[in-house]
Amino acid sequence: MSHTSRPFLTGTPSSPPPSYTMNKDEYEIVEVRASHPSAPVTSTVVSIQPEISEPDHIVWSLFNTLYFNVCCLGFVAFAYAVKSRDRKMVGDMIGARSYASTAKCLNISALILGILLNIGVIVAVVFTVKIFSKMYYQSMQRGGDFWNLPTV
Repeated sequence: MSHTSRPFLTGTPSSPPPSYTMNKDEYEIVEVRASHPSAPVTSTVVSIQPEISEPDHIVWSLFNTLYFNVCCLGFVAFAYAVKSRDRKMVGDMIGARSYASTAKCLNISALILGILLNIGVIVAVVFTVKIFSKMYYQSMQRGGDFWNLPTV
């Protein structure tokens, strides 16, 4: 095994490394003026249309699909919201508004029905627990077994 040192890169560089300093010409701003004061000045006008922000209700529809999907209203609202977003991407704002309006109505319906259904389930559970607890305490007062209640 040889222990002589060898250079990593063979050969000698032919030129010095490039300088990374900027010349004054590279970062100076030069103002260009017309050579004749009577020369016509041409200008370009770019008209940028304001981006119209039409709501497509896609987030609300997704929420209703996941949490308040009564009779699949949340899913249908989500489908209309996606159609509205597609129409907006194409540039058909009238179609986008129509689909967004339908999605909004379906979202309102799904939300109201979902809240009413959840309240109904909570009330039913509370009354069921109340009735069973009353029956349990009555059976314990009589010294009987809760599951072997006499039939009326």
